Amino acid sequence: MQIRVNDVILSVTEGDITAWQGDIIVNASNSGLYGGGPVDAAIHRAGGPRIAEECAAIRLKQGGILPGDAALTSAGMLSFRGIIHTVGPIWKGGSAGEAAVLSRCYVSSLDIACSQGARSIAFPNISTGLYNFPKDIACKTAVDTIIRYVRAVEPLVLPLRRIEFVCFEHENTLLYETMLTTRLLQSDNETY
Repeated sequence: MQIRVNDVILSVTEGDITAWQGDIIVNASNSGLYGGGPVDAAIHRAGGPRIAEECAAIRLKQGGILPGDAALTSAGMLSFRGIIHTVGPIWKGGSAGEAAVLSRCYVSSLDIACSQGARSIAFPNISTGLYNFPKDIACKTAVDTIIRYVRAVEPLVLPLRRIEFVCFEHENTLLYETMLTTRLLQSDNETY
């Protein structure tokens, strides 16, 4: 399933993000960049020790990263141009600004990808695993944030041409397909 927003294709696929083909992947990390959660651990394992070494250097320099922020490392042994590590919020019931923090994860990651001249980026389902963010709310936040971002940046300035959600679980794949279909059917005048 895919939709076009300006000159950018937004799509969803199900599978292993480390096997995705493109410029940059996003890692749903923890604030210490330790490679703890399932996707995070898979990326560290597939990318080899260089990623962990670069994450340790970030910890040493700035003490890790805060929820909503992001940092770039190399891709280690993976074929990407880089890996953007972002820290999603822990779900606390929805009244602690979790959706805003999750939105910042996507914006921070897109800002870094654009600064690197990336033409493609893949996102996992940030915060929906160990951090217990409700999958439907996370999906809506992700899709709407990315659509707003793409619409706000002048098409000639935005290097990105493909943004893909790589879902590990089938449930998330269905949610993202439904959300993209909904956004495709909605008016261009709608505010996200």
